[in-house]
Amino acid sequence: ISDEIVAAFAAQLNALKEGAGPGVRMMMDLNFNYKAEGLRRLARAAEPFNLIWLEMDLYEPRALALIRQSTSTPIASLEAIFGRRSLKPYLDNHAVDTAIIDVQWNGMPEAMRMASMADAYEVNVASHCSSGPLSTLISAHFCRAIPNFRIMEIDVDEVPWRSQLLTRTYRIENGEFLMPEAPGWGADIDEDVVRAHPAMV
Repeated sequence: ISDEIVAAFAAQLNALKEGAGPGVRMMMDLNFNYKAEGLRRLARAAEPFNLIWLEMDLYEPRALALIRQSTSTPIASLEAIFGRRSLKPYLDNHAVDTAIIDVQWNGMPEAMRMASMADAYEVNVASHCSSGPLSTLISAHFCRAIPNFRIMEIDVDEVPWRSQLLTRTYRIENGEFLMPEAPGWGADIDEDVVRAHPAMV
């Protein structure tokens, strides 16, 4: 990556930090956008900003481990890794500070096993959730059930009728997701609302 990209990355983090104020810590997601060399440079550039984590994705466990070893910035990853057999090489190489597990793609039983495996390596788990309000409820149940829960991802900047997709709306208070008390996931899909928005299905 170019020096300009690294400089723009640091400038963006600085602007966000100044705008949010001293009581807010940030996370940054780089996804699959760079190779190991570029990711290592960005992780170093992020060090002064005391991020909760810098999220990045690589399909090579050792390369990710080397990035983690080269920086004081905590590294989160693995949302695109599916199943215990794919997860294990990352844990064996101590590649992440936080393992992000996608319960929707892995399924609840396998996601639970993956979290348990991460726990055996003293690695905390975050949920990956970007698939709508029912997925949010499923992720919440996953997070509540594991002993090494770190943080739960949730999309809040969505279309205004998003919450109407569920028969019961979940609540977030003071930054905490309140677990529903209804049976099952805590709500069902309102199929009339789904039919009213066919382009989103």
